[in-house]
Amino acid sequence: MKILLVEDEPDLGASIVRKLHQEKYIVDWIQDGNEAWCCLDAKWTEYTVAIFDWLLPGMSGIELCKRLRLRSNSLPVLMLTAKDSMTDKVTGLDAGADDYLTKPFGMAELLARLRALQRRSPNFQAQELQVGNLILDYANYTLYYQNLNGDKAKINLTKKEFHLLEYFMKRPNTIVTRDQILNHIYSLSAERVSNVVAAQVRLLRRKLSEYNCEGLIETIPSMGYRFNPSNAN
Repeated sequence: MKILLVEDEPDLGASIVRKLHQEKYIVDWIQDGNEAWCCLDAKWTEYTVAIFDWLLPGMSGIELCKRLRLRSNSLPVLMLTAKDSMTDKVTGLDAGADDYLTKPFGMAELLARLRALQRRSPNFQAQELQVGNLILDYANYTLYYQNLNGDKAKINLTKKEFHLLEYFMKRPNTIVTRDQILNHIYSLSAERVSNVVAAQVRLLRRKLSEYNCEGLIETIPSMGYRFNPSNAN
């Protein structure tokens, strides 16, 4: 699950990002409303949920919500604000926010509200994703290989390997580019070295090869990669 956080308070933003990373979420943290809109305008489909602060430099969270809804964009939005009057809450909800959290708040409540919004998301994922012999367990961030007898073997993956394989499994037989993978797997603030995708693919292939799945991730010269589930045994 990838979250767009738009929060200009450095300490609060850093705390939220830290907690979301602990919960295995991928997070893009932006501190300016105009920059956030440019990001949403270009790649909103990459996000499962957005968190907007109400008061932001450049463009307010309210204006961000309004622009999304004017484009019939259904991305779930959680609004953060110190404004706690009933009128303010109505204003936020009428602008297009799906939920409202008043500052100060506890991280446990933030996570619970995100889980609720995730269930409403158009990109909502079930507890498991199965393609061919591979099963991704979202509850435990675990990959299982299931043989023809129905027996399952656990394959330990890192966080990035898990998200990389998830990205491939959701796009079977589709060529995806290096840049598409980078945008999905890494946050905007992450350091992006030139060979990071190739390195992650190589590590993932090595683990899959232990279960005779060497050909699952194909390299398409000058284009990118393709996940071919028919190559699984």
